[in-house]
Amino acid sequence: MSAFAHQASDAAITSKAQPTPAPLQDASRETPAATKSRLPCEAFTRPPAKAHDPNALAFTFDQLDHWYRVPGEFTHRLDGDKYGFETLSFIISETHPGGGPGLHVHDTEEAHVLLAGTAQYRIGDRTFTVQAPYVAKVPAGVPHTFINVGTEPFNLVAVFATKHPSTTRVGPNPLVAAWESRHGGPPCGTAK
Repeated sequence: MSAFAHQASDAAITSKAQPTPAPLQDASRETPAATKSRLPCEAFTRPPAKAHDPNALAFTFDQLDHWYRVPGEFTHRLDGDKYGFETLSFIISETHPGGGPGLHVHDTEEAHVLLAGTAQYRIGDRTFTVQAPYVAKVPAGVPHTFINVGTEPFNLVAVFATKHPSTTRVGPNPLVAAWESRHGGPPCGTAK
């Protein structure tokens, strides 16, 4: 079980609003249909499970904030100012097919690094698809999003050139509707 999935199942256990979904068991080997019934359909945000020392030279994922955003994107976030970085912050995602963040803007430029998988992007008024491995450039102040258009979950690393990036939500992910129409519904347990 991945670090993302393990924390997702922990979040479901502690949530009183939703029944506990089955834990994701090595979702990287399953099809979108197989993981659909086990992805949460509601977002959550969890603080780090373990404390960290900002002077440390390495941090484990259980020392980072853990988020889930519908549809199908688990993230671990490291705001540099909390971890002793002077000019860097990171988001590390486990993004499932059909998953991706809502349309948003950051106050600083951002780079996405993907070593395996296929993502479709909307950056400003441009929409394009990229097969990994790649690095994508997202300029500061430009609305953007992406979606996993492959058949397997992928891990994307977002790098920010600041110790505390701000994020402004603009709206829902405009790429999701087309994916859902091709695949029969959202990538969580409430298939249409």
